[in-house]
Amino acid sequence: EQVIDFLGMMGDSVDNIPGLPGVGEKTAKKFLAAYGSMEGLFENTHELKGKMKEKVEANKELGLLSKKLATIMLDVPVELEEDKLVFEQPDIQKTIEIFDDLEFRRMADNFNKTFSISDPDSTSNNSNKTSSNANTQQFDLFAAPGSGHITSTDEDNINGYRTINNTNHLYQVINTPLSRKLLLNKLLQQTSVCFDTETTGLKALEVELVGIAFSWEIGKGYYLALPENQKEAQDVVNEFIPFFENESIEKIGHNIKYDIKVLSNYNINVKGNLFDTMIAHYLINPDMRHNMDILAETYLNYQPVSITELIGKKGKNQLSMRDIALDRQSEYAVEDADITLQLKEHFTKELESGNVSKLFQDVETPIVSVLTAMEIEGINLNTEFLKSLSDELSTDIKDLEQRIYEQAGEEFNIASPKQLGPILFEKLKLVDKPKKTKTGQYSTAEDVLSYLANEHQIVADILLYRQYKKLQSTYVDALPEEVNSKTGRVHTVYAQAVAATGRLSSNNPNLQNIPIRTKRGQEIRKAFIPKNNDYVLLAADYSQIELRIIAALSEEETMIEAFKNGEDIHASTASKVFKVPIEEVTREQRSNAKTVNFGIIYGVSAFGLSNQTSLDRKEAKALIEAYYETYPKLRNYISKQVDFARENGYVETVLNRRRYLKDINSRNAIVRGAAERNAVNAPIQGSAADIIKLAMINIHKRFNAENFKSKMLLQVHDELVFDAHKDELKTIKPIIKEEMENAFKLSVPLDVEIGLGQNWLEAH
Repeated sequence: EQVIDFLGMMGDSVDNIPGLPGVGEKTAKKFLAAYGSMEGLFENTHELKGKMKEKVEANKELGLLSKKLATIMLDVPVELEEDKLVFEQPDIQKTIEIFDDLEFRRMADNFNKTFSISDPDSTSNNSNKTSSNANTQQFDLFAAPGSGHITSTDEDNINGYRTINNTNHLYQVINTPLSRKLLLNKLLQQTSVCFDTETTGLKALEVELVGIAFSWEIGKGYYLALPENQKEAQDVVNEFIPFFENESIEKIGHNIKYDIKVLSNYNINVKGNLFDTMIAHYLINPDMRHNMDILAETYLNYQPVSITELIGKKGKNQLSMRDIALDRQSEYAVEDADITLQLKEHFTKELESGNVSKLFQDVETPIVSVLTAMEIEGINLNTEFLKSLSDELSTDIKDLEQRIYEQAGEEFNIASPKQLGPILFEKLKLVDKPKKTKTGQYSTAEDVLSYLANEHQIVADILLYRQYKKLQSTYVDALPEEVNSKTGRVHTVYAQAVAATGRLSSNNPNLQNIPIRTKRGQEIRKAFIPKNNDYVLLAADYSQIELRIIAALSEEETMIEAFKNGEDIHASTASKVFKVPIEEVTREQRSNAKTVNFGIIYGVSAFGLSNQTSLDRKEAKALIEAYYETYPKLRNYISKQVDFARENGYVETVLNRRRYLKDINSRNAIVRGAAERNAVNAPIQGSAADIIKLAMINIHKRFNAENFKSKMLLQVHDELVFDAHKDELKTIKPIIKEEMENAFKLSVPLDVEIGLGQNWLEAH
């Protein structure tokens, strides 16, 4: 039974099961031994540590989907006669004629190989094929590539892909003063060049350059090999400043932000227009993976040299790029640049046909430079404060442990569901029919315990215990480890090509998931402080931007007027829905109206609303109906969005960013319902993401033009955080507010609140 969970955790590329990021065979076995199942793992993520904890928690939906994909359905209503499934020899000649007629060249080639119908002496590649007759061959559906009757001589073409071994190319190593001079002269004659850096690691601000590849003509390229001595390497890199800082030459790359950051370590400021093939593909097909190898196979029928093949798998035995022979370095690096150049040509056309070329040029490309500058700048962290906070949490955790043991009447491992379940549901008998997981364990998941927390103090204490343990391991103890030894600051990395809605995500460390709903969680923000005493932190936050966007998109006049008049939108909604004067709206009524206002965006149901409020399901249903009666155009907008998605297969943001919804016409009601909710939510979330990106681009331009000492540091959903120089506050505050509120004109005014403080919590 655990094979399903095992495959779901580690993934299976053969069956397109993604698995959990960062989880391989060993980790999956460890998780199964400890937690029994995928569900058991997600119930106990508080036991995990560091980045693994972050990855597992962030990919719960992916993990459950992976398990579903790994599950073989045993109850499919299939009627068959086994004798009809016996493999029969195909009509080879007729099949070849069909392939030729349809120009299925690769399929014809593979068909030839499979049935060994070619003349054995016709090509050298076929000279070692087995002489087995096609009629008697046994075909293994699960054979590994290269197994069976196709021998190693066919290896390069086993999947029909072109490779470096069967494709004409001319890649040259540049490692002498004269060749460098000639290369630079060539580079300066180009209008567009693809480049790719090879480094000693993955952390852009900490690695050393090993070499740089260049390509501007398909099938040709150059590899600038750099000496290991860093002073000598700096001297060589300096020779190419005229190219990198030439504003008239377009620079092409795949995840070019990484390369620009690496070059910043050598005081190179990359200038000129950019074209990032990873970002381009993200706009063309946001739901697909965007790594270069997959894109090369998908769009170019080309299989690049694998990095694993070059330096080995991750671990203590993995080599550095410096350990690789120069000729192999060159082949690998220049191939990357060559392939990226080819992808650029392909994606330029697709951006146009997909109506996202303007979004790419005006938003996603300029934001690369903005994010690069923010990541290089980093933010200051008060590590002493975090150490003190960790000590406080340790004390609180020990106190909670003792309280839980006293209430349980014995000591046990609170973090173990196997031990916790029997304590709560057998010994203390908190409920008559406790929920169980698929493996038969008592479920101690947060949603299960939350229902019991108000009635049983031990459950409330357990939830608080978990919360404190998570805060301590994921943030308080982990953040100091992320401080860069060179700069003394934390440099998060923003990912543009992850969230299909267009939102940015942050990692290493993830600063967007720092909890703010609890007092302890809020305290973590106190650790983020200004550069020095000449600065303060400034936080600029959009007020209710998603509600303003849905009001504008739905053209709901009642809601638009409330925003224009500066009314408290939740009190205004409560007043209209509950039919009371706005000054008589109670705190509970406003709270319920707020839940509906935000819940509508996410397709909240009466059941969902009743779970989030003190209302029963009947009252929740009545409230939703009253809400739609108050805002009829909102309901009409939601209906139109779903209809548009059904007809076109996608929805769009205000800047034409597309969110493709392949399940919008699914026969499965649950799957279809999720797609319908996305049809409503994606344009709102995506439009908010588009707008804040525009604001960031414009603020960045103005700050650079004025050469301000103040710097933009963080973007966290609807909020921007700045290191603000005290002497510049009067100048930059109105600039920030103006650019954020006017980034995109809606029929509803955008409102930005600005705060200042000696730490992020104070500023927010």
